[in-house]
Amino acid sequence: MAIRAPLGLAAAAILVLSACGGGGNSPSIPKAIPQVAYAAYPSGAPAGVRIYVHLPLRNSAALDQLIAQQSTKDSSLYHQWLTPAQFREQYGPSAKDLQTVALSLSAQGFKTAITSQGVVADAPQAVVERVFDIKLSRRTFAATRGSNAVTLLQASKAPTIPAALAAVNAQVAAFAPLPAMQPNFARTSASPIALNRYSNVGPYWFDDLKQAYQYPAYRSANGTGRTVGILAASDFLDSDMSTYFGFEGLAVPTIVRRPVDGGSPPFSLASGYSDEVEIDLEQSGGSAPGAKFVVYGAPDASIVPSFLDMYTAVVEDNEVDVLNSSFGECELYFTAAYNGGENFTSLFNTFHDIYRQGNSQGITFVNGSGDGGGLGCDDPTGTSAIAGVIWPANDPDVTGVGGTNLVTSFISGSLQSTYVSENAFDDPLSPSSGAPAGAVWGSGGGKSSYFQKPLYQYLVNTGASTRTVPDIAMHMGGCPLTAVQPCGPDRSADLAVLDGLAFAVIGTSASAQEFGGLQAIQDQLLGGRTGNANYLIYGLAALGSIGNGPVYHNNIPGNDGVYSTRRGYNFVLGNGTPYAAQYAFDPFGPQAGNPQTPSNP
Repeated sequence: MAIRAPLGLAAAAILVLSACGGGGNSPSIPKAIPQVAYAAYPSGAPAGVRIYVHLPLRNSAALDQLIAQQSTKDSSLYHQWLTPAQFREQYGPSAKDLQTVALSLSAQGFKTAITSQGVVADAPQAVVERVFDIKLSRRTFAATRGSNAVTLLQASKAPTIPAALAAVNAQVAAFAPLPAMQPNFARTSASPIALNRYSNVGPYWFDDLKQAYQYPAYRSANGTGRTVGILAASDFLDSDMSTYFGFEGLAVPTIVRRPVDGGSPPFSLASGYSDEVEIDLEQSGGSAPGAKFVVYGAPDASIVPSFLDMYTAVVEDNEVDVLNSSFGECELYFTAAYNGGENFTSLFNTFHDIYRQGNSQGITFVNGSGDGGGLGCDDPTGTSAIAGVIWPANDPDVTGVGGTNLVTSFISGSLQSTYVSENAFDDPLSPSSGAPAGAVWGSGGGKSSYFQKPLYQYLVNTGASTRTVPDIAMHMGGCPLTAVQPCGPDRSADLAVLDGLAFAVIGTSASAQEFGGLQAIQDQLLGGRTGNANYLIYGLAALGSIGNGPVYHNNIPGNDGVYSTRRGYNFVLGNGTPYAAQYAFDPFGPQAGNPQTPSNP
């Protein structure tokens, strides 16, 4: 699949390198088609079984060019974000085709709602099985790499597309035999632990990280006026948010629950998914405590329908400026080798179209690059770890965030937490933990076997001809409980409050969420959305500095079981970790000082 061919490096080099205005709309794009009743994405539980019928976009190549132009400083379309209605008119499937699909399914007994790119359809299980010639059953997937076992609805085979839908090239994204999306975190302690302010190595509170990465001072920029979305498969405890933020004397950020497919199940520390949503809120909320947070919550971590429905709801709502996800799955698991000869990589296309719509509307998608280092996949037998990257961090319209072990200063009697060093060394996992042979803990990264090299990656030397990840990195920590002990020196962690207790947690769940908060701060300072942030990330890497200061910490030592770090772009840390104020285009403003002070509460 051709994702984006280079349009010429001259266009790519003129990126977002100065203050920008708000996101206006292109006056040349007409209003929405009146005869189609587009609906807000359904928030209630499905009336039976929910499927999603996706139709191909129109003017696909032009859409890729638009996204590039929206990120090109000298373009007349720079930061001219579309509304969902404008996207539908210019790039969405035709109104006639959408109506054809909706009416055909309605006649078969489905309750339908039309979205920008397809049709959401609910029906009793028997109807779904009859119309698409499949048998649906529950399948339990065993726990893998620290995540819990999960039971999902699965199809006996690929659905047969009815003639009316096939005539408009519709695809049905429904119940592929794929495992659930995996959260990207682990615990390093099963009991309350001491704070890092009494030790020279983690775990860190959010304000420790902000001083270390030189964020703008709290009163200069804290995300005010920006909205950050989080994808979740569990509810969270309001009491944990109060405890976590209250420890540093901060009010809990504004958090809104946005249910999808009936919403998430209640908080349960045993689920693994409850840990994830709370870590996400605490890390992103600590990074940008002035922002508003919207938690899109689905009943489970299934790729279809839950994650597909959550992403669709995000672009239809068009409320969030930055959308963070800490979940992912190995890119190879969608291929025929893992699915009895049946290829499910077409799901990448469906999600990619949703990300492109979001980018054109100004939404920045952020995803952790995974915690398996360069060995992020298991072989088809599940016995050995092999090289592979994590989806959706590998999508060209998503920013993949890797991670490091951060070491900060320690002065007895002081809360100072200034930057000392970082490393990205992997930690081998113990075979007794159930990990496949050769598995490691570390910053996920490598070369995609599916997506082509996007335009922005021509701005640096990636050393590959395809899409590579990660794009950027921040602190993730190391030495999980399943690692071969003892781990190497200078390992670190983040502190999270889970069910009223303090835990040391690690993973790109933390680094991705922290970066999502930093992106919201940049959006606040520049006065508008960013869209696909990778154009900016790589443009700044090519530029090297802002205000006579470097933008990224580079040449950080480390390896991930396959690749070693190097100066410049590498498969472990992407372009490096940010000097936050430089990245946010506030190089001369006041910076965050010691934690629990007015500049860094």
